[in-house]
Order: sequence, then structure tokens, then C-alpha cells
Amino acid sequence: MKKNRRRANGKTKSLIALSIVLALTILLGVVGVTGVSLGGYQLKNWLPTADAANWPEALALGLDLRGGVYVEYSAARPEDTEADFGSLLEGTISVIQKRLTDKGFAESTVQRIGNDGIRVEIPDVTDPAAVLELIGNPAKLEFVAPDGNVFMEGSMVETAGYVYDRGDHQVGFNLTDEGARIFADMTAANIGQQLSIYLDGELLIAPFVDTPITGGFGVIKGMGSAERAQTIAAQIQSGALPLVLTQQKVDTVSATLGDNALSTSVTAAVIGIALVMALMIIRYRLNGVVASWTLCIYIILLFLLLAVLPGIQLTLPGLAGIVLGIGMAVDANVIIFERFNEEVRNGRPLKAAVRAGFKNAMSAVLDANITTLIASVVLLIYGTGSIQGFAKTLLLGVVVSMFTAIVVTRFLMRNIINLGVANEKLFTAGVIAVKEEQV
Repeated sequence: MKKNRRRANGKTKSLIALSIVLALTILLGVVGVTGVSLGGYQLKNWLPTADAANWPEALALGLDLRGGVYVEYSAARPEDTEADFGSLLEGTISVIQKRLTDKGFAESTVQRIGNDGIRVEIPDVTDPAAVLELIGNPAKLEFVAPDGNVFMEGSMVETAGYVYDRGDHQVGFNLTDEGARIFADMTAANIGQQLSIYLDGELLIAPFVDTPITGGFGVIKGMGSAERAQTIAAQIQSGALPLVLTQQKVDTVSATLGDNALSTSVTAAVIGIALVMALMIIRYRLNGVVASWTLCIYIILLFLLLAVLPGIQLTLPGLAGIVLGIGMAVDANVIIFERFNEEVRNGRPLKAAVRAGFKNAMSAVLDANITTLIASVVLLIYGTGSIQGFAKTLLLGVVVSMFTAIVVTRFLMRNIINLGVANEKLFTAGVIAVKEEQV
């Protein structure tokens, strides 16, 4: 009696667990496709459809899918400076990115290419000429006194860099002879006051004057972190000594072309996923249903993370990374199910076969995924542009596929078996024939 009662309780718990997972899968799937409004807050859809016009609003699309402007520049070192060229280049990239963000192009990307190149991608541009003019203008750095008057410009700053002194992250800067004289007079006259530094008309920083700064070298204390100090130093450096940018290449991608590519890619992906699910169900029966369910959860989680994680733009190579990640997820399930089938054919009970199958498959699954993770990290570090887009989606896809294969698939299989599904033919073919040969 107690044994039967425990078995009944186990069936009830498994039924509840599976029902909750199924309900969440359907709910998140519907929300992902249609979106939902919660108390006035609109949660945008994030799952793809075959219709490009209904593509998820929550995802940031790259240049090749949304359309826009792509431009490459080469940078030349100013002749009148001995500053580190790499710092100047990084500072220039920072200024360009800030300008584009301030003008409403928050999804634009600015990257370094090679030793002296800068790549700028700006999706959804309606006036490319105005944007290119915005990028090409030299940075304007101004030092403003407490009365609001500009007393010094960026041309009087020779170098600026990160300084770490006694636990304090600081920005150090060197001035020209004329700048040193002006700055010494201004700081001497404004002890305890703020001197503001503006970059392109926007306040960059407003430090207080502690002592007169003479000799042409000064520091701005209390940056809080090395990252902030380095960023401010790079911005001051780029404003003082902007690199001369020479436009090398300009391409305009039409939104129509992007929509067509998107629609075709999504349609192909949907057809491919449907075929994979059908083949898995035919080959692995009830386990194939589990794999298809797991694959749905994988797709929902992956696109949800793509929608909420910052810094990820979906591009055509990124879609390829997603499809490859789906293949990795299916491959992991195939390895697990084959090991499970081997254990069942060797006469193990279903529950024991699940445990042994996962144990035997784990090394192969981890090896395949870890090598792909390493390749993704290398591409992410050393790649640029669309290569990084591919690496990001592949990296995220592999991590999610490992979670769904190791955790979700095992959870579903164990709970389905706990429901009392004891017919081995529902899980694998050829079990009876093999057992008879063994007898």
C-alpha cells in the first residue's frame, strides 16, 4: 500500500511539473511572438516569424537586416604630437560613438579595424550625408571658467592619460606652454571652484580646483574607477588631438534588401527546424517529442536573451550562428538518446537507463560544446563586424544548448517515465528483438 501510494504521489508530482513546464513554454512562446501589455508597459515580442514585417521588435537588428550606412576610415597621426597613436585612435572611436548616440543612433557600432582603421555601422539611417558629416567633424574640447566663459581649448592640451596614485584613479594631462600659463592663472584665481570641461558642447567633467596648477601638468582626482579614468582621459586626448580621418569606403544597404534577406532566412530556419523535429520524432519516438519540446524551450530562451542582453545586434551571420547553435542542441540530444537506447537494449530499466545514458553521454556533449565555445571566444576577441555578430550568437547558443540538453531534457525524460510510461517501444525501436537474441 505504501509503495503504491508513493508511486501515485510521484506520478502526481511529475504530472504537475510537466504541466507547469508546458504552460510556461506555451505562454512564453505566445508572448514571444505577439508581445503583451502589462499595466501600461508593452513587453515587445522577441520570437521570429516568417513575415519580416512582424520581426521581433525587441531585437536589435544589424545593418544587413535593417538597412543603413556602412563606412570605413583610415586615421593619420597628427605631425605635432608624440602621444600614443593607439590612445588617440581609441579616443576618436569613443567620441564618434558618443556623437552618434547623442543624435539618436543608439544602435550604431564603431570598431577599430587593423592598426589604423575605424569601421562605423549605422542602421536605420534616412540621411547618410548628414551622418557622415557628423562623424567627420573634429572633436571640440573646451575648458570653461565658473563664469561660463571659455578660457582654453583642446589644442592647448598635449597629452592626457590614466594615472593611479595611492589608491586613487586619476586623469593626468600635459599642457602646451601657452596652455600652462593660462591654466596656472585660472586655477590660482578659482581655488575651491569648479572648472568645467566640455566635449562637443556636452559636459565631460567638472572638477574642483584644490591648488594652483603650474608647470603645465595637472591631475583630475577621484575618478572612482580605472575604466572611468581611462575613458575620460581618452576623450580629453581625442578632443585635444583629433586624428585626421580619411574616408575609404561607404556602402548603403537598403531596408528592402534587409527585409528580403530576413524573410528568406527566417523561412529557411523555420522549415529546417520543422524537418529536424519530424526526423527526431520518427527516429526516437517519445524521446523525439522530448527533443522537440526542448528545442522549443531552447529557441524561446535564446531569443529572449538576445532581446534583453545589451550589446548584441542580430545580423545575417548572427542568424547562421543561431542555426548552428540549434544544430549543437539537437546533436547533444542525439548523443544522449543513443546512449539511452544502448542501456535499454542491454536490459536496464527506463529510469536506470536515463541515469546511465546521461552519464555516458556527458563527456561527448561537453567536449563538443567546449571546443565550440573556445572557437566562439577566439572569433569574438579577434574578429570584427559581422564575424563578432556570428561569434556572439554562437557563443550564447552553445551555452543555452548545454543548459537545455543537460538540464531540461533530463528533467522531461525523468518526469515522463515517472508518469508510469513503461513501454520501451515508445522510446526506442528494436528492444524486444535484441533481448530475444541475448536470451
